[in-house]
Amino acid sequence: MTTPKRKLRSAEWFGTADKNGFMYRSWMKNQGIPDHAFDGRPVIGICNTWSELTPCNAHFRKIAEHVKRGIYEAGGFPVEFPVFSNGESNLRPTAMLTRNLASMDVEEAIRGNPIDAVVLLVGCDKTTPALLMGAASCDVPAIVVTGGPMLNGKLDGKDIGSGTAVWRLHESLKAGEINEHQFFAAEAGMSRSAGTCNTMGTASTMACMAESLGTSLPHNAAIPAVDSRRYVLAHMSGKRIVEMAHEGLTLSKILTREAFENAIRTNAAIGGSTNAVIHLKAIAGRIGVQLDLEDWTRIGRGTPTLVDLQPSGRFLMEEFYYAGGLPAVLRRLGENGLLPHPNALTVNGKSLWDNVREAPQYNDEVIRPISNPLIADGGICILRGNLAPRGAVLKPSAASPELLKHRGRAVVFENLEHYKERIVDENLDIDASCVMVLKNCGPKGYPGMAEVGNMGLPPKLLRQGVKDMVRISDARMSGTAYGTVVLHVAPEAAAGGPLAAVRDGDFIELDCENGRLHLDISDQELAARLAALAGADNGGRGGYQRLYVDHVLQADDGCDFDFLVGCRGAAVPRHSH
Repeated sequence: MTTPKRKLRSAEWFGTADKNGFMYRSWMKNQGIPDHAFDGRPVIGICNTWSELTPCNAHFRKIAEHVKRGIYEAGGFPVEFPVFSNGESNLRPTAMLTRNLASMDVEEAIRGNPIDAVVLLVGCDKTTPALLMGAASCDVPAIVVTGGPMLNGKLDGKDIGSGTAVWRLHESLKAGEINEHQFFAAEAGMSRSAGTCNTMGTASTMACMAESLGTSLPHNAAIPAVDSRRYVLAHMSGKRIVEMAHEGLTLSKILTREAFENAIRTNAAIGGSTNAVIHLKAIAGRIGVQLDLEDWTRIGRGTPTLVDLQPSGRFLMEEFYYAGGLPAVLRRLGENGLLPHPNALTVNGKSLWDNVREAPQYNDEVIRPISNPLIADGGICILRGNLAPRGAVLKPSAASPELLKHRGRAVVFENLEHYKERIVDENLDIDASCVMVLKNCGPKGYPGMAEVGNMGLPPKLLRQGVKDMVRISDARMSGTAYGTVVLHVAPEAAAGGPLAAVRDGDFIELDCENGRLHLDISDQELAARLAALAGADNGGRGGYQRLYVDHVLQADDGCDFDFLVGCRGAAVPRHSH
């Protein structure tokens, strides 16, 4: 007995002999598409975030061509379409502002068009969560193809990492350790090939998250952008998505609670970006999986950081791939009983463990053994207290161990402009024991929650040799950044959170071991200060920014829009004519 073929969504457009079928096929044929392309084969959307304004994704036209080869080989019909490309490096005020916009673009493009399954071409930080969020809300078969990281950056014959080099060199410049010529000499050397940031920044982290979630083929996360094996993976992903369309292997079968728990554990093992906390929550919310901040403590705590990559360690993504990539990390976790759900399903139809159980491991310096971790406990630290009732996060692998328990005097910056004006003041009353506090940089406050939480230290302290201080904000920081930085304080200042009430001279206690972030004033004083504050309208005169400020959720809820949470499916809409 043969299994009947699944009825595909695209047949509702192309499979009828009436007026509507005529129109849908006829206008598509103006591209030179032959009759047999409409014979009932799966129509595979290639969701492309190519843009020359998103330099990390500027090579995606070529990647799309290799995806198409795989689709054709498997008997599918590829259709490439653009979606909003929210590039981290150029977009102001922040790409986070438009992550939700991009997800809406993806969702409506998939649902409204004759698409049976989709290949998500992602790379730059926000493109990965945005496309997964949009596809998850439709719950169609989907596979992630990442553009891959840049080659190692070079300066004076040594390796430098994307983003991380900027923060370090700029601090050195302010400290008088290097001159402007040396600073600007790094520009070309840092970004010397196609691809995303080559550190374990947010782009690399989210690529690893996509792979550990099971939404991409093995090795997707780490193959360098210019390596021919990146194109092979794109080809094989195109081939596989056709099979997934026939199988009805939708995202809800992949993005399970178990998959997210695997990803949380993986994030600790790779020294991943704090941004993953927000993005995983948003993706989970779209597919209907409950994920809480406490899950990061419950699942991630005690997991050693095995990957020795900048900004937490020494190496870059090239070395990571040559050492075995993410499969080598997952194998090491699994062999030591640290992979929570080895039987979780992945897009190739196999379990996560089946994909990695024999993964080669080539370099114990880059991917360390359990017995010799980079950090003994690399789990994201979740903090709560009267300063962060709904939580805040800190990345221990990027912090100074001696500062993880600290009490210091607050030096307050009301917004980013106030910080820039004040930080260069040689008379600023600040020393190494102080706690720097930045307000009004959260989802509503900036708006969009910019990557400014890793505030540069005062030049006068840098000249004294100070390298790190406790910094607290409702902002995010780049995954390429480092330091003892408390981020994502919720509720944010602009939403009336306690952060808004902090004043110069207040004492703040940070205790990572016990997950505590406390402002040393009475409850009565805190309430009185908050009552006296007037709120600002950051929605401006309207437009998308108005929509964002009115509907964005707080960091602990993933900064999605309140009306976008949930899965709306991919039922075929009504005819257009």
